Amino acid sequence: MLTQNERVRLDQDRLADLYLQLGEAGAEDVVCRAMEELAVRLAHAARMYHQGQIPELRKSVRSMAAISEQIGMQMLARVARDVTACIDAGDANAVAATVARLMRIAERSLTAVWDMQDMTV
Repeated sequence: MLTQNERVRLDQDRLADLYLQLGEAGAEDVVCRAMEELAVRLAHAARMYHQGQIPELRKSVRSMAAISEQIGMQMLARVARDVTACIDAGDANAVAATVARLMRIAERSLTAVWDMQDMTV
C-alpha cells in the first residue's frame, strides 16, 4: 500500500495580512467561518462525487478553492483547482485521484489551522 503523506503549509503572510486588516477578533471570525464553510463544502463534495453528480462536485470544489485561498490554504486551493481541471478534461480516473487527494489535503489543512489557532490562544 502506498502511503500518502504530504505536508501542508499555511501561508503565514496571508494570515498576517488578515490580522492586520481585520484585527484579531475580525480575523479569527473570518478564519473560523471559512473553516466551517470548508468542512461543509468538503462533505458536500464527497457526497456529490460518490453520487456521480459531477457538475455539483465542480461547483463545490471551485468555491473551496476561493475560500481556502482567502485564509492562506494555498495547497488546498491548488488541489481544488486540479480537481476542477480534471473534471473539465473529462478524465474520470484523474478526478478520482484528485478528489482523494483533496480529501486528504483538506483534512490536514483544517487540522493545521486549528493547531495554529490553539497556539495563539
